[in-house]
Amino acid sequence: MRTIDLSPLYRSVVGFDRLAALLDAASNEAASGYPPYNIERTAENAYRIEIAVAGFKPEELGIEVKENLLTVTGRKPANDETKRYLHRGLAERNFERRFQLADYVVVTDAALSDGLLSISLKRELPEALKPRTIEIKAGAPLIEGDKIEGEKAA
Repeated sequence: MRTIDLSPLYRSVVGFDRLAALLDAASNEAASGYPPYNIERTAENAYRIEIAVAGFKPEELGIEVKENLLTVTGRKPANDETKRYLHRGLAERNFERRFQLADYVVVTDAALSDGLLSISLKRELPEALKPRTIEIKAGAPLIEGDKIEGEKAA
């Protein structure tokens, strides 16, 4: 397994510690492949995460968003039944899967169907960050100190 040593980066840059933490988290998350998931782009500013959660009921799953971190958890109650399995291929173990969200990405919906947990996400940019068109007026340039039409001289 490859690991990245980011200590030289910490000594030479300031303010990029969040980026380094993201890289660290991504390398640690790759080690655990359970449960498998897909990330799909459904529109220009819309995404869907599908997580395979076969055997989990909606009440055994949890979704939480805190500070741009989406955390999906699955908790199975202790099974006291005396079942005798000849082969046990369904993992049904507890899990916690984390996804780092970009700024202004919000969870809009979640649904469980056919063993897949689908989480819909949308990027909602504030009005101040959206591109806007500036109207260009024809005529003489406005110079500071000139009178604006409609103003009266004092």
